[in-house]
Amino acid sequence: MKNKIGVMQGRLLPKYQGRYQAHPVGYWQKEFGIAKKMGLGCIEFILDYNDSRQNPLLRKGGTEEILEVCGSTAVSVDTICADYFMEAPLHAMDESVATESRETLTNLLKASSELGVTDIVIPCVDQASLHNKKVVDRFVSQMRMVLPDAERQGINLSLETDLAPQSIVNLLDRFDSKRVTVNYDIGNSAALGYDPIEELDAYGNRITDIHIKDRVLGGEPVVLGNGNAQFEKFFKKIRKINYEGPLIMQAYRDDEGVEVFKEQLNWMASYFNSVG
Repeated sequence: MKNKIGVMQGRLLPKYQGRYQAHPVGYWQKEFGIAKKMGLGCIEFILDYNDSRQNPLLRKGGTEEILEVCGSTAVSVDTICADYFMEAPLHAMDESVATESRETLTNLLKASSELGVTDIVIPCVDQASLHNKKVVDRFVSQMRMVLPDAERQGINLSLETDLAPQSIVNLLDRFDSKRVTVNYDIGNSAALGYDPIEELDAYGNRITDIHIKDRVLGGEPVVLGNGNAQFEKFFKKIRKINYEGPLIMQAYRDDEGVEVFKEQLNWMASYFNSVG
C-alpha cells in the first residue's frame, strides 16, 4: 500500500478568526510550504459557508491560484471538505437554501474537475445530521440531481455521517452510483462508540477518504492517543482491505497549530509506516 499523508487545511497555521476549523482567507497559501517541509503530500481544502465567495474554489481565477501553489510546492489538493453543507445542508427544509446549496455543489464539482480532485467530503453530522427517514429521503433526492455531474467528472461525493454501519450501507445502496462513497473519521466513530472492525467490515470497500483524529467517548477532540480511537486495530484493518486513498490529519489543534501538529504527526509515524 502507498497512501498519501495529508493535512486538513489550516491545521499548520494560526486559527482564522479564532475558529477551530476554517479556510484561512488571505493566508492559505503559506500552509503549502510548511506542508512540504514536513513531507506531507496533500492538503484537504475547506469550503466554508462563511466567506464562501472569497474562497478560491468558487472565486473567478481561484483554481489557477491553487494550481500555481500546488505546482511550486509539490503539495496537491486531492480532496475538499465542504463544511459549507454543515451550515446550509443539501437537505435543508427551506427550499431556497437547498437549491442554493445544490448549485454550490455543482460549481464545486466544476472547480474540483479543474484541480484534479478525487473527493468532495459532504458532512452530514451535527446540525446537518440525517436523523430521520424524511431527512434521508430529501438528502437522497437532492444528491441524485448532482450525481450525473459527479459521474461525468469522475469525482466522489464522500459522505461523512454519524450513522451506524448498516444504516450507512442502506444509504449508499439507495444510489445507483459508485461515486457516492464514505469519508471515514476514526475520531468521530470513537466518540459515537462504534467498533471500527464492524464499520470496515460493513463498508470498508466504499471508503475513499479518511480523517485522522482522536476523541473521547461522547466528547471532544483530544491529542492523538489520549482518546478512545482504536488506532492499532483500525490500521491493521485498512491494510487488510487494501485502502489506497489519502490519510488526512484532522488532529487536535491549538491556537497556533504547527507545533502540536508536529508532535501528533511523529506519534502517528509508526501507523502510517504500517500502511506504506
